Amino acid sequence: MKLGKVTLCVLAALVAPAIAQPMPKEDVVEVPAIGDGLFLHNLFQSNMVLQRDKPFSIWGWAAPGEKVTVTLAGQSQESAAADDRSWKVTFPAMPASADPVKMSVKGASKTLELENILFGDVWVLGGQSNMEFEVGKVQNGNLEMVSAHYPQIRILTIPAVGTPEKQKGFERLHQWSSWSSRHFRKGDWDVCSPEIVKELSAIGYVFARRVHMASQIPIGVIDVSRGGTTVEAWTPDPVLRKMDSEPVKTMLAEWDEKVAAFDPQEDLASRVAKHQQWVEKMKSEGKEIPANRTEPTDLKPGPAMDHNRPGSCYAGMIGPLEGLAAKGAIFHQGFNNCFSGTEGARMYRDVFPEMIKAWRAAFGDPEMPFGILSLCTAGDKQDLTNFSELMLDAGPFIREAQHQTYAEMVEAGDENIGFTSTYDLRRRWYHPQLKFPAGERIARWALATEYGFDRELRWKPPVIEEMKVEDGRIVLNFDQSVGGVDDGGGIEGFAIAGEDRRFHPATADSLVIGKDDRGRDRKDNKAIVLTSPLVSKPVHFRYAWARNPMGNVQPTGNTDIPLPTQRSDDWAMEEAPLGVLDEKAGENPRADRGKLQKALREQDLQRQIRNAEALIEENSEN
Repeated sequence: MKLGKVTLCVLAALVAPAIAQPMPKEDVVEVPAIGDGLFLHNLFQSNMVLQRDKPFSIWGWAAPGEKVTVTLAGQSQESAAADDRSWKVTFPAMPASADPVKMSVKGASKTLELENILFGDVWVLGGQSNMEFEVGKVQNGNLEMVSAHYPQIRILTIPAVGTPEKQKGFERLHQWSSWSSRHFRKGDWDVCSPEIVKELSAIGYVFARRVHMASQIPIGVIDVSRGGTTVEAWTPDPVLRKMDSEPVKTMLAEWDEKVAAFDPQEDLASRVAKHQQWVEKMKSEGKEIPANRTEPTDLKPGPAMDHNRPGSCYAGMIGPLEGLAAKGAIFHQGFNNCFSGTEGARMYRDVFPEMIKAWRAAFGDPEMPFGILSLCTAGDKQDLTNFSELMLDAGPFIREAQHQTYAEMVEAGDENIGFTSTYDLRRRWYHPQLKFPAGERIARWALATEYGFDRELRWKPPVIEEMKVEDGRIVLNFDQSVGGVDDGGGIEGFAIAGEDRRFHPATADSLVIGKDDRGRDRKDNKAIVLTSPLVSKPVHFRYAWARNPMGNVQPTGNTDIPLPTQRSDDWAMEEAPLGVLDEKAGENPRADRGKLQKALREQDLQRQIRNAEALIEENSEN
């Protein structure tokens, strides 16, 4: 069957109805990315944290040939500016210290002085808006803000820049946000306080707070997240170009074509024509033309400067950080990669490991700790009435790619990769506001693996070690005891299917292995049995398979560690169930999706009818 690229969701359907927006405002630049004369890279400021226990570099710009001396914590290093004005000095590793130190940078005729500098651990916060989402907007945010007096936690938010050319620095500015209709201060190192933390990533803040409180080490967080971004935008373009991946090659070709085809003059002419049509319409309706609605005259850069152009966010936001010594990174992203169907998920699976490798290279550490937070929830909650229909979604395919990347790296011996699921922190909005539990989960990974709390803290998600298909059931064997969250219900979230590829919710319970001396079932909590009266010969299972899925399996012992979204089949979204699409599949993706959705909705309905009939029959017999 020929498969096409299916667009699974339209952004306009997910956001609130359009409202009148203020005219765009310019960013207010306070300090340029690269200034005249003796100039220190904006990474290095008063109030910053420098990475402990690693050699670290300080760099900037000066007149060609100018001698620059950097003095820090009683040590001095010298350099001379190159022809391109760049200079760099490197200091030996220094231990963690909560005692503030000063730095001086002396040139031929100018000296720069910095103060209140700490040595500790620097963590990078990456991803899109669900990582970026601020403390002031989340559940219990006010409680965190009023108690956010942590002078040893320091915060730096990098301005959002998308560009195909790698940037050497970033501006310190007040950056305009069209989402919030206000300016946000970005590019400055700040001491954590109730006022400052309000605009920090909620996940990043609680992560930093937990790590600092447990370790008593100064913590610096650098937020490079940006809303509405894709995994390929965070991966260097040269890395993508070298990949032997058909989905990646297709994606790059499509972008290259868009960039080449864009004509700024044609675009301006089109916008002028639309404006004139709007003016005529307003006049015909007797309405006044607002003074701020004038005919456009500007030439736009088009897709060449789109923040989701492959490599764009890496070049604009990670590029300026290259060479910085850091402890690690945590990454929460995936929503915008849900718009490209099966091929988009396949591309994600290919790109994500390369993105992680590129970030580690940027910070000069091929083994740098990297923690993955899987895609969050959005949309209607999956239940037994819409169970099969809501499985038709790219979200779980993206979560699967994230978990497979983690599992593959663990299998290869990577001891510095972390993972946690967030699908159970559910809200219907695609910015679920339960951010603090997500930050706490990834903090447990960091504390257990990097700070010596491995005996006190559990973080590893359960692993399915074996699947057996026998006697009309599927038996899953785990590496540890698991069960449903003890909320008065049972295990939920599993689905099974036969050769017809029609997934139905499965009854799930621990494997019965005998009777005790009182005649009660003895169960093996490291094994779960899946059955369904609608699937007599199951061949595959899926778990937590929806954008906002059912799923409550965790290790026993009140651990708050969700079983990751996963499956045993390799069927494309367009290939399940069988018998819905014909040989013309792929010619009209929207129509294909409509057919699949209708079939799955009917499947849910028929299952409900059957369950109701069974219940009536059971009651009539009693």
